[in-house]
Amino acid sequence: MKLTIIGQWGGYPKAGEASTGYLLEANGFKLLIDCGSGVLSHLQHHIEATELDAVLLSHYHPDHVADIGVLQHALLIQYFLGKNKGTLPVYAHREDQQGYNSLTYKDLMTAHEYTEDSSLSLGPFTVTFVKSKHPVPCYGMRIEAGGESLFYTADSAYREEFVSFGQDADLLLCECNFYGEMDASNAGHMTSLDAGRLAQKTNARNLILTHLPHFGDLEQLITEAKTIYSGHVSLAEKDMVVEI
Repeated sequence: MKLTIIGQWGGYPKAGEASTGYLLEANGFKLLIDCGSGVLSHLQHHIEATELDAVLLSHYHPDHVADIGVLQHALLIQYFLGKNKGTLPVYAHREDQQGYNSLTYKDLMTAHEYTEDSSLSLGPFTVTFVKSKHPVPCYGMRIEAGGESLFYTADSAYREEFVSFGQDADLLLCECNFYGEMDASNAGHMTSLDAGRLAQKTNARNLILTHLPHFGDLEQLITEAKTIYSGHVSLAEKDMVVEI
């Protein structure tokens, strides 16, 4: 599996960058995970929108879905130019009916529901889900292919349920919206110490911190996570490519 960071900012994108979005590829299959503000623009540095095989959404906050409408228009324009290759499936939960309904657009994009008990087969990927702790319904996900695994927490406060769900993941892509001693749980987010604890308890091979804050020294997040987690820690960065 190859993971490309398209956007990594929490809440809103920094100038010239994007909020949450990740491109995951294996065996030629291209899966976009979340589609926040600025994601479509930066995705096109790597692939065309029409090359996507599927989209997977964790929840409906704007920093994770803001560019869905933009993606729909891109597919429409490419259709008129004769370049669209068919209907793009978008997988999302249905606990926000208005948000879910907005995902189906003409014959170009169709919503498909997942639940916490779902196991999806998307090309070479097998995807399972875990409920997160966030102000709105949100799901973390474990994605496996070719014997490798990625655990993406999506937006969440720390949950002990994550430990068994994410056990022995090759890569933990963990949200980290707050610094070590801050209180993140009421906001439905994690600190650097939470991320380090989760990585250590799951025995993750690598930890990437994402959904980053717009304040403070981001390198401090790495330092704090390393006080608990003994493995490799890095910050998600635009255009970073990770072979899992």
